[in-house]
Amino acid sequence: MAKITIVVPVFNEEEAIKSAIDDVKNSLKGLKDDFEITAVNDGSTDGTGKILHSIKGIKIIENSENKGYGSCLKRAIRESNSDYILIIDGDGTYPAGKIPELAGKSRQNDMVVGARTGKYVKMPFFRKPAKWLLKHFAQYLTKTKIPDLNSGMRIFRREIAARYMNLFPDGFSFTTTLTMICLTNGLKVEYVPINYYDRKGKSTIHPIRDFIGFSNLIFRLTIFFKPLNVFIPISAVLFLGGVAKLTRDFILLNQFGLGGALLILTSIQIAFLGILAELVIKRTSV
Repeated sequence: MAKITIVVPVFNEEEAIKSAIDDVKNSLKGLKDDFEITAVNDGSTDGTGKILHSIKGIKIIENSENKGYGSCLKRAIRESNSDYILIIDGDGTYPAGKIPELAGKSRQNDMVVGARTGKYVKMPFFRKPAKWLLKHFAQYLTKTKIPDLNSGMRIFRREIAARYMNLFPDGFSFTTTLTMICLTNGLKVEYVPINYYDRKGKSTIHPIRDFIGFSNLIFRLTIFFKPLNVFIPISAVLFLGGVAKLTRDFILLNQFGLGGALLILTSIQIAFLGILAELVIKRTSV
């Protein structure tokens, strides 16, 4: 029997947190696993804290100030001694009824993600273009189909998060980071279709700022785990550009120009940097 910690990060969710945790509790009835529910109050300024302390049967972690989504999850993971961590938001957007299915599939996987691809998915329109671009960029870098890059409902082995704790940011990029870590390390990930409902209360996500942050994060993580996926395409483009420049100069000017040669030399250097980075990563991961 595995022990599972269900982590609910909370920031100003007085309208939804009571019903969200009640839904989580109801979903656990009849399950044989050892569950504990940990709510992390991230410096809420409304009545969230008071409501949390009125709920029986949960552990509450209090942040004196707002430190961010990822910071809440990291603290809860550090303070947990469970085999698995299951995360779900406290705003009522994710279906707690899916928890048993995710928990059941966790035994055969390193991570099980509730992919927001169900029959009812209420995603704000302004977030869809950014999510589409980020997902396809991540799929290119990881060479893996990703139904949902940053779903906030998933279960994973605690040891995975503990091993890479220094890579997780304090903001909303925690789930994106975890997805990239698992996929670039060949860990087994399964996606379960879920619905995604309207949230209660106001969202704290800033589309432009978070899109830039997500893009930068994916690029950095791929360089860390799969550098050849970044360096080799850049090297190939520069090499082809150099060859084209040399060919043009030879045909039109009857000489080989310095610019084309520099592009080719630069492309070779970048390729060797990628190979060197790949060797270093393989050596340190052994």
